Amino acid sequence: MRNDLIIRLFLGCICSLFVVCNLAAQAPPIRAAWVTNVASGVLLSRDSIRLAVDLAKKAGLTHLCVVTWNNGYTMYRSKVMQQYFGVTIDPVYGSRDPLQEMVEEAHAQGIKVIAWFEFGFASSYGSYGKHILEKYPAWAAKDAQGNVLMENGFTWMNSFDPVVQKFVTALVTEVVKRYDVDGIQGDDRLPAAPVRGGYDNYTVKKFKEAHHGAAPPTDHTNAAWIDWRAGLMNTYGKQLYKAVKKIKPTLLVAHAPSIYPWSKEHYLQDWPTWLREGYTDVVMPQAYRYNLDAYKKTLDELVMKAGPGNLSKVFPGLLTSLADGYLIKDEFLKACIQYNRSKGIQGESFFYFEGIRRSPAFYTNDYGSIH
Repeated sequence: MRNDLIIRLFLGCICSLFVVCNLAAQAPPIRAAWVTNVASGVLLSRDSIRLAVDLAKKAGLTHLCVVTWNNGYTMYRSKVMQQYFGVTIDPVYGSRDPLQEMVEEAHAQGIKVIAWFEFGFASSYGSYGKHILEKYPAWAAKDAQGNVLMENGFTWMNSFDPVVQKFVTALVTEVVKRYDVDGIQGDDRLPAAPVRGGYDNYTVKKFKEAHHGAAPPTDHTNAAWIDWRAGLMNTYGKQLYKAVKKIKPTLLVAHAPSIYPWSKEHYLQDWPTWLREGYTDVVMPQAYRYNLDAYKKTLDELVMKAGPGNLSKVFPGLLTSLADGYLIKDEFLKACIQYNRSKGIQGESFFYFEGIRRSPAFYTNDYGSIH
C-alpha cells in the first residue's frame, strides 16, 4: 500500500510538472497597440508618451509596439546609423530619445515595449528616406526590367543581399543590446521582399549557381521562383532570430506579416514555416477587415494555417483606425474579439494607438470583460 502511494504521488508530480512546463512554453496573452509616428503625436514629447502610456494602462494593454525604424531614420539614437549615414536619429526628435522615454514610462506602468522595425528592408516612402539609396545605390532591389524596385509607394533595398541584411540586422541587434526592450518586431517588410524583385546581379548569380547556370524565370509569379526566394527570406529570418536570442535568450521575437498565402505570393513571407520551425515567438498577422463575415473568414484561414499547436503564439492585428478618418465601430470590434476567443486566441494587437485615443470608452470599460 505504501509503495502504491509513493508511486501515485510520484506520477502526480510528473504530471503537474508536465502541465507547468507546457504552460510555460506557451506565449502569454498579448493585448497590444502599434504606436506610429505617422498621423500621431505620441512620440513628439515625453509628456505625450506619458499620456499615451497612461491611456494604454487604463485600456488594459500589455504591450506597446513602438515604431523604431521608418523613412530611412531611427526613432532612437543609433550608432549604426551614425556609422553608415552620419545621422543618429530622425532630426524631428532633436536631442531626445523617444524609444528610451517609452521604455521608461511603459515599464513604470507594467507595460512591455516591443521595438517595431516598421520599414524593414524598405528604404523610403516617396522621397522620405531617399538618402539610403543615394549613398548606397548598390543596395537597391531590382525588378525584371532592371529598375529600382518600388511597391505601393515604397522603394526597396535588396533583401537578398548579405550587405543589406548585415545593415538591417545591425539595427535590430543594436536595440537589443542597448535598450531594455521586451521584444523586437518585423512586419510585412521584415523579413520580406516584393515578389517582383530578385533580378539584381547578386540574386541572379546565386540562382544560377543553384540551378546549373539557368537564369531565373522572367515571370515573377512562377511558383518555383517564389518558393526559392521565400526560402532565402526564411533563412534570413532564422539568422535574425538566432542573432537576437544569442544576445537576450528571453527576448520576444515577433512578426506582423500579411495574411497567408497573400503574404508569400506578394512579399515572400512564408510565416507558417516560421512558426512551425520555431524561429518566431509570436505572429500578429494583419487581419484588417471591414465587416464581421470577412473577419471570420480571414481568422478561420489564419487558425488553419497556424496549426492548433501554435494558437498560443497568434495574436491577430485588428484595423481600428486610419489617418483618413476611419474608426472601427465598437460593436464590430467587440464581435471580432469575441470571435478570437471562440477560436482559442487570447489576445490581439490594434492598428493603431490613435484608435484607442479616439474611442477610449470601449477599451477602458468593455475590452477587459471579453474572455
